[in-house]
Amino acid sequence: MRKFLGFSVAGVAVAAAIAISGFAAGPQPVLAQETVAPASMDRAAIEAIIRDYLLTNPEVLLEAQAALEAKQKEEQRVAQLETIRAANEHIFSSEHDGIYGNPEAKYTLVEFFDYNCGYCKRAMGDMLAMTEANPDVRFVLKEFPILGPDSMQAHVVSMAFHKLMPEKYGEFHAELLGGAAKADEDSAMKIALSLGADEAAMREAMEDPAINETFGKTYELANQLGISGTPSYVVGEEVIYGALGRQVLEEKVANLEQCGEATC
Repeated sequence: MRKFLGFSVAGVAVAAAIAISGFAAGPQPVLAQETVAPASMDRAAIEAIIRDYLLTNPEVLLEAQAALEAKQKEEQRVAQLETIRAANEHIFSSEHDGIYGNPEAKYTLVEFFDYNCGYCKRAMGDMLAMTEANPDVRFVLKEFPILGPDSMQAHVVSMAFHKLMPEKYGEFHAELLGGAAKADEDSAMKIALSLGADEAAMREAMEDPAINETFGKTYELANQLGISGTPSYVVGEEVIYGALGRQVLEEKVANLEQCGEATC
Protein backbone atom coordinates (compact mmCIF):
# COMPACT_ATOMS: atom_id res chain seq x y z
CA MET A 1 0.00 0.00 0.00
CA ARG A 2 2.92 2.34 0.74
CA LYS A 3 4.24 1.87 -2.78
CA PHE A 4 0.83 2.58 -4.23
CA LEU A 5 0.36 5.74 -2.16
CA GLY A 6 3.67 7.02 -3.46
CA PHE A 7 2.47 6.47 -7.02
CA SER A 8 -0.87 8.16 -6.39
CA VAL A 9 0.49 11.14 -4.51
CA ALA A 10 3.13 11.76 -7.13
CA GLY A 11 0.48 12.05 -9.82
CA VAL A 12 -1.65 14.35 -7.71
CA ALA A 13 1.42 16.44 -6.91
CA VAL A 14 2.01 17.09 -10.60
CA ALA A 15 -1.58 18.15 -11.06
CA ALA A 16 -1.40 20.34 -7.99
CA ALA A 17 1.79 21.97 -9.18
CA ILE A 18 0.21 22.79 -12.52
CA ALA A 19 -2.87 24.16 -10.80
CA ILE A 20 -0.85 26.37 -8.47
CA SER A 21 1.32 27.58 -11.30
CA GLY A 22 -1.69 28.69 -13.29
CA PHE A 23 -3.34 30.27 -10.29
CA ALA A 24 -0.29 32.19 -9.06
CA ALA A 25 1.03 33.43 -12.34
CA GLY A 26 -2.12 33.77 -14.44
CA PRO A 27 -2.16 32.97 -18.17
CA GLN A 28 1.35 32.72 -19.51
CA PRO A 29 2.79 32.21 -22.98
CA VAL A 30 3.84 28.63 -23.75
CA LEU A 31 7.63 28.22 -23.65
CA ALA A 32 8.99 25.70 -26.13
CA GLN A 33 12.13 24.71 -24.20
CA GLU A 34 11.70 25.77 -20.60
CA THR A 35 9.16 25.46 -17.81
CA VAL A 36 9.72 27.59 -14.73
CA ALA A 37 7.93 26.87 -11.47
CA PRO A 38 6.80 30.02 -9.59
CA ALA A 39 8.71 30.88 -6.45
CA SER A 40 5.50 30.78 -4.42
CA MET A 41 5.09 27.01 -5.04
CA ASP A 42 6.77 25.73 -1.87
CA ARG A 43 6.60 22.18 -0.50
CA ALA A 44 4.16 23.00 2.29
CA ALA A 45 1.66 24.52 -0.13
CA ILE A 46 1.83 21.52 -2.47
CA GLU A 47 1.39 19.07 0.40
CA ALA A 48 -1.59 21.00 1.73
CA ILE A 49 -3.27 20.98 -1.67
CA ILE A 50 -2.57 17.27 -2.15
CA ARG A 51 -3.97 16.44 1.28
CA ASP A 52 -7.09 18.48 0.67
CA TYR A 53 -7.59 16.93 -2.76
CA LEU A 54 -7.27 13.36 -1.48
CA LEU A 55 -9.62 13.99 1.43
CA THR A 56 -12.16 15.50 -0.93
CA ASN A 57 -11.71 12.82 -3.62
CA PRO A 58 -10.70 9.58 -1.84
CA GLU A 59 -12.00 7.51 -4.77
CA VAL A 60 -8.86 8.54 -6.66
CA LEU A 61 -6.84 6.22 -4.40
CA LEU A 62 -9.10 3.28 -5.22
CA GLU A 63 -8.93 4.01 -8.94
CA ALA A 64 -5.14 4.21 -8.86
CA GLN A 65 -4.90 1.02 -6.79
CA ALA A 66 -7.12 -0.87 -9.24
CA ALA A 67 -5.04 0.38 -12.17
CA LEU A 68 -1.81 -0.63 -10.45
CA GLU A 69 -3.11 -4.11 -9.60
CA ALA A 70 -4.29 -4.62 -13.17
CA LYS A 71 -0.90 -3.56 -14.49
CA GLN A 72 0.96 -5.88 -12.11
CA LYS A 73 -1.34 -8.79 -12.96
CA GLU A 74 -0.72 -8.31 -16.68
CA GLU A 75 3.03 -8.07 -16.12
CA GLN A 76 2.91 -11.33 -14.13
CA ARG A 77 0.89 -13.04 -16.88
CA VAL A 78 3.40 -12.01 -19.53
CA ALA A 79 6.33 -13.17 -17.39
CA GLN A 80 4.62 -16.52 -16.75
CA LEU A 81 3.92 -16.97 -20.44
CA GLU A 82 7.56 -16.36 -21.30
CA THR A 83 8.68 -18.85 -18.63
CA ILE A 84 6.23 -21.56 -19.75
CA ARG A 85 7.34 -21.25 -23.35
CA ALA A 86 11.04 -21.22 -22.49
CA ALA A 87 10.80 -24.13 -20.02
CA ASN A 88 8.07 -26.11 -21.78
CA GLU A 89 9.97 -29.40 -21.86
CA HIS A 90 10.96 -29.21 -18.19
CA ILE A 91 7.40 -28.36 -17.17
CA PHE A 92 5.48 -30.92 -19.21
CA SER A 93 7.98 -33.66 -20.10
CA SER A 94 10.64 -34.01 -17.41
CA GLU A 95 11.83 -37.58 -17.01
CA HIS A 96 11.90 -37.06 -13.24
CA ASP A 97 8.19 -36.33 -12.91
CA GLY A 98 5.59 -38.98 -12.27
CA ILE A 99 2.44 -39.27 -14.36
CA TYR A 100 -1.07 -40.12 -13.25
CA GLY A 101 -3.57 -41.12 -15.91
CA ASN A 102 -3.09 -42.12 -19.51
CA PRO A 103 0.55 -41.38 -20.46
CA GLU A 104 -0.58 -40.72 -24.05
CA ALA A 105 -3.43 -38.38 -23.08
CA LYS A 106 -3.98 -35.29 -25.24
CA TYR A 107 -4.30 -32.83 -22.35
CA THR A 108 -1.84 -32.35 -19.50
CA LEU A 109 -2.25 -30.65 -16.15
CA VAL A 110 0.98 -30.13 -14.25
CA GLU A 111 0.52 -30.12 -10.47
CA PHE A 112 3.06 -28.75 -7.98
CA PHE A 113 2.39 -30.61 -4.75
CA ASP A 114 3.73 -31.44 -1.29
CA TYR A 115 2.91 -34.76 0.38
CA ASN A 116 2.00 -32.99 3.63
CA CYS A 117 -0.24 -30.38 2.02
CA GLY A 118 -3.81 -30.75 3.26
CA TYR A 119 -5.21 -28.97 0.23
CA CYS A 120 -3.27 -31.33 -2.05
CA LYS A 121 -4.84 -34.28 -0.23
CA ARG A 122 -8.31 -32.91 -0.91
CA ALA A 123 -7.42 -32.02 -4.51
CA MET A 124 -6.26 -35.57 -5.19
CA GLY A 125 -9.90 -36.60 -5.48
CA ASP A 126 -10.26 -34.20 -8.41
CA MET A 127 -7.31 -35.82 -10.16
CA LEU A 128 -8.60 -39.35 -9.60
CA ALA A 129 -12.08 -38.48 -10.84
CA MET A 130 -10.88 -36.57 -13.88
CA THR A 131 -8.45 -39.22 -15.08
CA GLU A 132 -11.03 -41.97 -14.56
CA ALA A 133 -13.72 -40.07 -16.46
CA ASN A 134 -11.54 -38.82 -19.31
CA PRO A 135 -8.73 -40.88 -20.86
CA ASP A 136 -7.59 -37.75 -22.70
CA VAL A 137 -6.47 -36.17 -19.39
CA ARG A 138 -3.26 -36.85 -17.53
CA PHE A 139 -1.53 -35.19 -14.58
CA VAL A 140 2.21 -34.58 -14.46
CA LEU A 141 3.19 -34.55 -10.79
CA LYS A 142 5.85 -31.98 -9.97
CA GLU A 143 7.37 -32.87 -6.59
CA PHE A 144 7.64 -29.60 -4.65
CA PRO A 145 8.58 -30.22 -0.98
CA ILE A 146 8.09 -26.93 0.83
CA LEU A 147 6.60 -27.98 4.18
CA GLY A 148 9.68 -28.90 6.15
CA PRO A 149 12.20 -31.73 6.60
CA ASP A 150 9.61 -34.53 6.81
CA SER A 151 8.16 -33.51 3.46
CA MET A 152 11.61 -33.36 1.93
CA GLN A 153 12.43 -36.88 3.14
CA ALA A 154 9.11 -38.24 1.87
CA HIS A 155 9.73 -36.70 -1.54
CA VAL A 156 13.25 -38.12 -1.71
CA VAL A 157 11.76 -41.59 -1.18
CA SER A 158 9.13 -40.80 -3.80
CA MET A 159 11.73 -39.72 -6.35
CA ALA A 160 13.75 -42.87 -5.72
CA PHE A 161 10.66 -45.04 -6.10
CA HIS A 162 9.76 -43.33 -9.36
CA LYS A 163 13.24 -44.00 -10.70
CA LEU A 164 13.10 -47.70 -9.81
CA MET A 165 9.42 -48.51 -10.36
CA PRO A 166 7.80 -45.83 -12.54
CA GLU A 167 5.00 -48.20 -13.54
CA LYS A 168 3.77 -48.23 -9.94
CA TYR A 169 4.38 -44.59 -9.13
CA GLY A 170 0.70 -43.71 -9.45
CA GLU A 171 -0.21 -46.27 -6.77
CA PHE A 172 2.57 -45.03 -4.52
CA HIS A 173 1.53 -41.40 -4.95
CA ALA A 174 -2.15 -42.02 -4.26
CA GLU A 175 -1.44 -44.09 -1.15
CA LEU A 176 1.09 -41.68 0.36
CA LEU A 177 -0.82 -38.49 -0.42
CA GLY A 178 -4.12 -40.08 0.52
CA GLY A 179 -2.89 -41.41 3.86
CA ALA A 180 -3.98 -39.88 7.16
CA ALA A 181 -0.51 -40.07 8.73
CA LYS A 182 2.12 -37.40 8.26
CA ALA A 183 4.32 -38.15 5.28
CA ASP A 184 7.98 -38.71 6.17
CA GLU A 185 10.77 -41.08 5.21
CA ASP A 186 9.42 -44.00 7.24
CA SER A 187 5.83 -43.80 6.01
CA ALA A 188 6.96 -43.33 2.42
CA MET A 189 9.38 -46.25 2.62
CA LYS A 190 6.72 -48.57 4.06
CA ILE A 191 4.48 -47.87 1.10
CA ALA A 192 7.34 -48.33 -1.36
CA LEU A 193 8.23 -51.74 0.15
CA SER A 194 4.59 -52.81 0.21
CA LEU A 195 4.48 -52.20 -3.55
CA GLY A 196 7.48 -54.47 -4.14
CA ALA A 197 10.48 -52.13 -3.97
CA ASP A 198 13.79 -53.46 -2.69
CA GLU A 199 14.94 -51.47 0.35
CA ALA A 200 18.65 -51.67 -0.45
CA ALA A 201 18.00 -50.45 -3.98
CA MET A 202 15.78 -47.69 -2.62
CA ARG A 203 18.45 -46.52 -0.18
CA GLU A 204 20.99 -46.39 -2.97
CA ALA A 205 18.63 -44.52 -5.31
CA MET A 206 17.87 -41.98 -2.57
CA GLU A 207 21.54 -40.91 -2.72
CA ASP A 208 21.33 -40.00 -6.39
CA PRO A 209 22.41 -36.32 -6.72
CA ALA A 210 19.88 -35.94 -9.55
CA ILE A 211 17.13 -35.83 -6.90
CA ASN A 212 18.37 -32.62 -5.28
CA GLU A 213 19.21 -31.18 -8.68
CA THR A 214 15.62 -31.79 -9.77
CA PHE A 215 14.25 -30.15 -6.62
CA GLY A 216 16.47 -27.14 -7.29
CA LYS A 217 15.16 -26.78 -10.84
CA THR A 218 11.59 -27.11 -9.59
CA TYR A 219 12.09 -24.40 -6.95
CA GLU A 220 13.59 -22.10 -9.58
CA LEU A 221 10.74 -22.79 -11.97
CA ALA A 222 8.15 -22.18 -9.24
CA ASN A 223 9.78 -18.86 -8.40
CA GLN A 224 9.66 -17.77 -12.04
CA LEU A 225 5.99 -18.75 -12.25
CA GLY A 226 5.08 -17.02 -9.00
CA ILE A 227 4.19 -20.32 -7.31
CA SER A 228 4.74 -20.31 -3.55
CA GLY A 229 2.04 -22.70 -2.34
CA THR A 230 0.47 -26.05 -3.14
CA PRO A 231 -1.39 -27.24 -5.03
CA SER A 232 -0.65 -25.07 -8.03
CA TYR A 233 -1.17 -26.08 -11.64
CA VAL A 234 0.08 -25.26 -15.11
CA VAL A 235 -2.59 -25.84 -17.74
CA GLY A 236 -1.66 -24.90 -21.27
CA GLU A 237 0.07 -21.54 -20.87
CA GLU A 238 -1.73 -20.56 -17.69
CA VAL A 239 -0.88 -20.90 -13.99
CA ILE A 240 -3.68 -21.78 -11.57
CA TYR A 241 -3.14 -21.25 -7.85
CA GLY A 242 -4.86 -23.32 -5.19
CA ALA A 243 -7.29 -26.20 -4.94
CA LEU A 244 -10.11 -24.60 -6.92
CA GLY A 245 -11.94 -27.85 -7.54
CA ARG A 246 -12.69 -30.32 -10.28
CA GLN A 247 -15.14 -28.05 -12.11
CA VAL A 248 -12.53 -25.32 -12.63
CA LEU A 249 -9.91 -27.80 -13.87
CA GLU A 250 -12.39 -29.48 -16.22
CA GLU A 251 -13.36 -26.09 -17.63
CA LYS A 252 -9.69 -25.40 -18.38
CA VAL A 253 -9.39 -28.74 -20.17
CA ALA A 254 -12.57 -28.02 -22.14
CA ASN A 255 -11.10 -24.69 -23.18
CA LEU A 256 -7.93 -26.41 -24.36
CA GLU A 257 -10.07 -28.63 -26.52
CA GLN A 258 -12.19 -25.76 -27.80
CA CYS A 259 -9.61 -23.04 -28.50
CA GLY A 260 -6.20 -24.45 -27.58
CA GLU A 261 -5.88 -22.23 -24.51
CA ALA A 262 -6.87 -22.60 -20.85
CA THR A 263 -8.97 -19.45 -21.13
CA CYS A 264 -10.85 -18.85 -24.37
